Amino acid sequence: MKIRQILPLLAVVLVLALAVQPAAAEINDEATKYYNIAEYDISLGNYEEALVYFDKVLASNTTLLGMGDGLMYTYKDRSGVLTDLGRYDEAIVTANEGLLRYPNSSGMWNNKGYAYFRKGDYNAAADAYGNAVRIDPAYLKGWINKGDALVKAGRSGEAADAYHKALELDPGNAGATAGLAEAEKASATSMIILAVIVLSDASFAVKIEVIGKSVAVFRFAPGIIDLIELHDGFFATDKPAGRGMGPPVFIAGKIEVSGT
Repeated sequence: MKIRQILPLLAVVLVLALAVQPAAAEINDEATKYYNIAEYDISLGNYEEALVYFDKVLASNTTLLGMGDGLMYTYKDRSGVLTDLGRYDEAIVTANEGLLRYPNSSGMWNNKGYAYFRKGDYNAAADAYGNAVRIDPAYLKGWINKGDALVKAGRSGEAADAYHKALELDPGNAGATAGLAEAEKASATSMIILAVIVLSDASFAVKIEVIGKSVAVFRFAPGIIDLIELHDGFFATDKPAGRGMGPPVFIAGKIEVSGT
C-alpha cells in the first residue's frame, strides 16, 4: 500500500517539474528577455533604447523566440522604430529581411509601406500597403494607409476605391471618411480648364492623363484648332485635329499643354 501511494505522488511531482521547465527556459532565454525590454521601451516612447534591444535580440539565439510570433514582431517593430527615428532606408531593409522569413505578414508589409510613405516614395508605399491588404483583405488600417499613399501619389481615383473598401469594413470610420473626402476633392481640383490656345507659328501637344496614366496625346499643328475646353470634368474638341483625328473626344482627366 505504501508503495502504491508513493508512486502517484512521484508521478505528480514529475509532471509538475516538466510543466515548469519550459517557463524557466523562456525566462532564461536572452532573445526573449531583450524582446520584452524592447517592446516595453516602445510603449514608453523610448525608440532609441528599443532599437538597442531589438539589435540584441537579433544578435542572440532566436530559436525559442522564433517558435512564436516574437521574432516576426522583432523585425516588424524594429522597422517601425527606425521609421519613427527617420532612418527610412534601414527600416525598409529590416522589413525586407523580415519578409524573407514571413512573406505573408500583413503587418510587415504595412510597416514597409510606412517607411516608404515617410520617405516620400508614395507609389512604393501604395504597393506595399497593397500587398498588406491582398494578404489580409480585412486589414482596415492597411486600406486607409493605401488610400493615403495613393492620394499623395496623385492617384485620387484609386485612393477613393481604397477608402471605400475601408468603409465597407467599418462604416463611418473617421479616417476613411476624411480620406475619401480628400480624394474626391483632389480629383475635382485636378481638372484644369484650358482657355484659348493662340496658335501662330508653334505646334502644341496636349496630353490627357487619368489617374497618372497617359491615355492619349493629341498634336495640333498651327491653325488646325484654336480651342480646348473642359466642361464638368470632360475634355472636348469641336474640330478634327491633326492626322487621322476624327470626331470630338470626351474623356475625364488632367490636361497638360506643351510646345513641341
